[in-house]
Amino acid sequence: MTMRTHVPGAPLLARMGTLTALALVTIAGTTLAPGAATDAEASSVPAMALRVAASKKGSPYQYGAQGPHRFDCSGLTRYSFKRAGRALPRTALAQYRHSRHISAAARKTGDLVFFHSGRGVYHVGIYAGRGRIWHAPKAGSAVRLERIWSRAISYGRVR
Repeated sequence: MTMRTHVPGAPLLARMGTLTALALVTIAGTTLAPGAATDAEASSVPAMALRVAASKKGSPYQYGAQGPHRFDCSGLTRYSFKRAGRALPRTALAQYRHSRHISAAARKTGDLVFFHSGRGVYHVGIYAGRGRIWHAPKAGSAVRLERIWSRAISYGRVR
């Protein structure tokens, strides 16, 4: 008698080639490293939003774009959370006001990262762990995973 263990996504991975499966593991490693999260965390709204953002890697930046093929910073966060089942307002500032503010010590993958200047919030991304975010940086660039480059940041959790 053979015992089978259910592995989420195994049928899909079995139909995909080895390179594709490795690419998915790499993307998953930026969101939920193997063994780093429970099944409940893996299926949470923030984790789902993070996976959606990661799946948009390479999508071009366009001011005001909200997806599914082009994004600006708040358009990417809004699109990602909408696909995960949560509504966010349109702009980075409105998303900042809408989220529950948390300390850096309390941050988790899937939380929002807000960048501040003297004039207020100017950018937003989704925290991917290890000091990195998924974001749509600026004109001429594309959605990517990048190290947080500023100390003038705050974190927010989507309610």
